[in-house]
Amino acid sequence: MPEIVECHRMSGTIDYLLKVIIKDIESYDLFYKKLIGKVSFLKVTSNFVLEKMKQTSEIPIMANTLDG
Repeated sequence: MPEIVECHRMSGTIDYLLKVIIKDIESYDLFYKKLIGKVSFLKVTSNFVLEKMKQTSEIPIMANTLDG
């Protein structure tokens, strides 16, 4: 499903985390109905981002501790 931009298998009480980009709640509702029609879930929980505080793909490189 192209709306899914990330999928993570998790430890703990949540098995999978999907990052989905949807334009509005109505579009999410359609996406949700398609998703549960394709895959059988025991429980689905949704959370929505209210404000993006920081997003980066940069990987911090630690300074070499052997130098000086």
